[in-house]
Amino acid sequence: MLNTRNLARRGTRSGRTRPGTVAGLTIAGLVTGSILLGGGMFLAGCSAGSSSGAASSVAVPAQEAAPASGAGADGAAAAGAAPRAAASGASSAQGAGTTARLAPASSIIYTAQLTVRTANVSAAAAQAGRIAGGAGGYVSGETMSADPDHPSKATASVQLKIPVASYQATLGQLAHGLGTQLALEQQAQDVTQQVADVNSQVASAQAAIVQLRSLLSHAGSVGDLLSVQNQINSEEASLESMQAQQRALSHQTSYATVTLTLLGPKAKPAVHRQKPPPSLAGGFGAGWHALRVTVSWTLAFLGAIAPFAAILAVAGYAAYRGRRWLARRKPAAPGTSPEI
Repeated sequence: MLNTRNLARRGTRSGRTRPGTVAGLTIAGLVTGSILLGGGMFLAGCSAGSSSGAASSVAVPAQEAAPASGAGADGAAAAGAAPRAAASGASSAQGAGTTARLAPASSIIYTAQLTVRTANVSAAAAQAGRIAGGAGGYVSGETMSADPDHPSKATASVQLKIPVASYQATLGQLAHGLGTQLALEQQAQDVTQQVADVNSQVASAQAAIVQLRSLLSHAGSVGDLLSVQNQINSEEASLESMQAQQRALSHQTSYATVTLTLLGPKAKPAVHRQKPPPSLAGGFGAGWHALRVTVSWTLAFLGAIAPFAAILAVAGYAAYRGRRWLARRKPAAPGTSPEI
């Protein structure tokens, strides 16, 4: 910066004011102000540029790769798709991790009781078998009751085995395709723990048999051979029992059981009433009822034998009186004298 004060003092001391001096002072002041103003604007511009650059780098980091002159709409779309692809990849990776932590599928036994009223019981039973067969199942049992004089009162009970994968769809076909649905009850029993226990027992028994067979090959005496063979036979019997239970559980969890009851137009559905729990009043009523039944049967028995008892009594009394009469009319034996 120029020292304008010294220049002013020098002009004042000389006692004369020169035009060159005044012009120099004016130019110096303008230059100084321009320098200060330009410096301030430069500093403000740098600060704003750094702030906006930082904000843009945080908000949209992909835009830094775009050229300054500006590409087309395709370049902008590609730049915006990059963070979305990264986010979707992260979310899919997170979803895969969550799926890997989920528990395995449960083993569930499904059962259902369906009651349908239909116009023709035999035709509906045949149709139910076809529906189950179309779904991959089969008919495991069938009972039909029909009266030739009253065909409208016929009833039938059909037990169906349906694959679990098509259980709900097949149940809907049975409920709405055979007639009018009257009742439907469904149960689901979770046997996951039981299945796991049986599988573990089967694996343990198989491993034990393998070890026993290896011991059998190294047994020396006949007693050792017999002992190991007896243990192998016992383990094999236990293994067969557990494998049968394993197959039964596998079948029960693979096929749902549907008990279908078909009723004719005038057949009455069976009513299953739940018995109340026993109580003091119920016990007293049952005892009183038993007493009344006992007294009634006793009186009935006495009434039944009363005519026979009366006849026997009259006959016995008549026999007794006849014997007395005969005894009085019998004469005394000769040669006998009454005792004095």
